[in-house]
Amino acid sequence: MTEICWRLLAAVSLIFVAPTLLRGQEAAADRVPALAPILTTSSAPWTHGPIAPVWIPPPRVSRPAPVAPGTIVLPQLVRAAGIIFSGRVTSIGRTPSSGGQATASTSVTFLVERALRGASRDQSLTIHEWASLWTNGDRYRVGERVLLFLYSPSRLGLTSAVAGAMGRFAMDSRGRIVIGAQQAAILAADPILRGKTVVSYADFAQAVRRSTGEK
Repeated sequence: MTEICWRLLAAVSLIFVAPTLLRGQEAAADRVPALAPILTTSSAPWTHGPIAPVWIPPPRVSRPAPVAPGTIVLPQLVRAAGIIFSGRVTSIGRTPSSGGQATASTSVTFLVERALRGASRDQSLTIHEWASLWTNGDRYRVGERVLLFLYSPSRLGLTSAVAGAMGRFAMDSRGRIVIGAQQAAILAADPILRGKTVVSYADFAQAVRRSTGEK
């Protein structure tokens, strides 16, 4: 009788203890993934917040410095000019300043007869000069024929003759270049033009090319 009681008591104990042991194993199994390290792979480096844009300055475009009239020679005149051509003045206008935001300018339109740089033959070319230049005597008249060495236009689209009057040559009715007394000094070193007061366009153009090493 006693042995039967112990067997019954053992059976009852297993009924209550076994679920507890099973739950302990399940809990342990649940904890293992939580304790294991989580590994990730990435081909990109970690970043902290958005990347600020990087400002890259635009390339600087060098423009020839203005040339002083008293020190200029032909090679300097040619190098400083962005536009070189001969032509006839066809019209003259004026653009007033607008609310103090724009600079008043004088517009001069030419029919290009021959071009050496920055223009094309038979082109209708309009340039814009500072209005103050016109006021100070740098004027043109309709029908006038000139050969000009002009600076490249500024950001405002304005230009002027290189070294003032040194970069503006008059032309006669036959299309020859008239060389003034001051301009003669510019050409004094040229073997063909020195000492002359009137030269053909062909000779003058050749001297311009020669001053830059062109043939």
